[in-house]
Amino acid sequence: MEAVAPRQARAPRGVDWRLFAPLILHGVMVQTLTGMLRVTTSYRCLELELPVVWLGAISATFALLPVFLAVFVGRYIDRGHDAQATRIGSALMLAGAVGLRFFAPTAALVLAFTALLGIGHLYLMASHQMLCVRAAGDSNRDAMFGNFLIANGIGQGLGPLVVGWIGGGALVPQTLPLFSVGLAAAAISFVISLGIPSARAAPGDVRSRAPFPVGDLLRIPGFVVTMIASIITITAQDLIVIYLPLLGAERGIDVGHIGAILTARSAAAIVSRIFYARLVTGVGRVPLTLWSMCLSGAAYASLGALPSLPLMYAAAAVLGLGLGVATTLSLTSILDLAPVTARATALSLRITGNRVGQVSLPFLASLVAAAAGAPGVLAVVGGGLIVSAICVRVVRGSGE
Repeated sequence: MEAVAPRQARAPRGVDWRLFAPLILHGVMVQTLTGMLRVTTSYRCLELELPVVWLGAISATFALLPVFLAVFVGRYIDRGHDAQATRIGSALMLAGAVGLRFFAPTAALVLAFTALLGIGHLYLMASHQMLCVRAAGDSNRDAMFGNFLIANGIGQGLGPLVVGWIGGGALVPQTLPLFSVGLAAAAISFVISLGIPSARAAPGDVRSRAPFPVGDLLRIPGFVVTMIASIITITAQDLIVIYLPLLGAERGIDVGHIGAILTARSAAAIVSRIFYARLVTGVGRVPLTLWSMCLSGAAYASLGALPSLPLMYAAAAVLGLGLGVATTLSLTSILDLAPVTARATALSLRITGNRVGQVSLPFLASLVAAAAGAPGVLAVVGGGLIVSAICVRVVRGSGE
């Protein structure tokens, strides 16, 4: 009887540039759009002369509904629907941009369309990360995620820069022109999403497989402490976009400088991500988490107390360097810890934790702002970054 030949090992799969190229472009557009709309929404609150507590409510609304949808979205993507989730998210962002441009003359409507943006953003963040995994192939994930996050950083810098360019020297710019540009960006983003190729049809056993239990994910060693680091760093990144415009209005800093300060932060984050892989290798994950978060916390707290614009620009650059490394660590660590069949679910659970932070901390921050203004918020968040970093160090030890 003839022996059965052994199965040949599958050749390593390389980078899928047909997928990765539109993904990078879409990532830049989505981050630009998000940055523009979030900053403009803050100025819309000031334009409507709303109490400062509304800034916290707006940020919380962006995160509230996605808290209940994140695991569902992750499991949908784990069944092979990453490209479809990108299209759904792009359509929701476009609908939110239309609403903010044409149908948001009151605080309640601003809240409603901000919630729509938040749901679309959830779909896009989870699907983008899994598209990056699919495009990277078998041995290029670190490099591809580095490039992907650099592209995200470019988009995060472009959004506030566009706001500053259009707003010019006004302390509170007119928001309708800004929302119009945001609507155009949302339309372009949706068109790009249609060109992202779908995954091959998932096998029947993948489609019918029981979902990986969330409790089992949480019991993976190191998963929870990584989630904690992710929550505080992502929330800090979000709140700086919300409260820096308020700080500018309180201190008489025009919108052009506020946009440029946020852009300096994003540019520094790009630089840090260029060297991210080398830093992880040379320093180790846990020590790098500790130092990047402590550096971010000190810079964050100092922004509200520094007496001159040049020092604020320098602090924003240091903040970008620290948060650029810390946020990247929280993402890649989750991917490394999660089983292959539940990566999107794990990433969505990470987003759930991030959004819980974005729901609760802005309300707390708004109470601080009502009493101590934007500098008080920045000091509290900066302290939170440092305390969180110390907790990670204590729980995980010296780490890798």
